[in-house]
Amino acid sequence: MVDAVPGPIPHLCVADGAAAIDFYRQAFAAQELARHPAEDGRRVLHAVLGLQGGIFYLCDHFPEFESGNAPPGAASPVTIHINVDDVDAVFARAIATGATALLPPMDAFWGDRYAKLRDPFGHVWSLAHPLSRAGG
Repeated sequence: MVDAVPGPIPHLCVADGAAAIDFYRQAFAAQELARHPAEDGRRVLHAVLGLQGGIFYLCDHFPEFESGNAPPGAASPVTIHINVDDVDAVFARAIATGATALLPPMDAFWGDRYAKLRDPFGHVWSLAHPLSRAGG
């Protein structure tokens, strides 16, 4: 059981929950806190991942439940942002793990090293660290 976390919790719907959990663990150093398989034994009904002191939920798409979750691959206007210690290193690791570059690491006018990518499951992530930190 995961303790309650204040504030909104992103809930990602994906086409392959097990692969998504592996990707987020490898690319962003997320921790798998819980995983509940579906009755079919193939899909993830619900998972909880920890990331930088917060959590996010993840599930496979279940079209038979008509739950309102967008099907995997559908465009989303949402970007999930994480602050990291080294944008270049995390970006490179995510790309090597299967993400697609949307905006390579750059020095942004607002004072951050910044990048954007799309994970293999269709979700957009932005990464940043202040330019005064090591790595950029």
